[in-house]
Amino acid sequence: MEIILKTDIKGLGYKNDLVDVKPGYGRNYLIPQGFAVLATGSNKKILAENIKQAAHKAEKIKTEAENIAEKVESITLEIKAKIGESGKIFGKVTTLQISDALAVHGIDIDRKKISINTPVDGAGEYIADVDLHREVKTKAKFMVVAE
Repeated sequence: MEIILKTDIKGLGYKNDLVDVKPGYGRNYLIPQGFAVLATGSNKKILAENIKQAAHKAEKIKTEAENIAEKVESITLEIKAKIGESGKIFGKVTTLQISDALAVHGIDIDRKKISINTPVDGAGEYIADVDLHREVKTKAKFMVVAE
């Protein structure tokens, strides 16, 4: 089943992408939630017109994302966590904490665009992936320190 995405969906595609999905996933989840529309002939024409009109805006957004990526790469965030005597942390470091730490530096990034791929199990330096744009991805360094 061919659909047109209305929003970015992690693991599937980005806004205005034409993707193939299983019919049940499209009809029962994506379309009712408003994340996608059926890729009919008229919807494809509307999509082509929207893409044509948004081409110059897209370049501006990409440039802004690249500027934010440079800022993110240049700083090392400090995340405070409770750490036991054995060196392990209580709880875990979340993407919300990283997003908040970036906001302190004046960088506003949604927590859904941040992912931590390595387990954070103690004090030290870690790296989180940040997906700013379909073509701009960066890494954010953060230090976990004791409270």
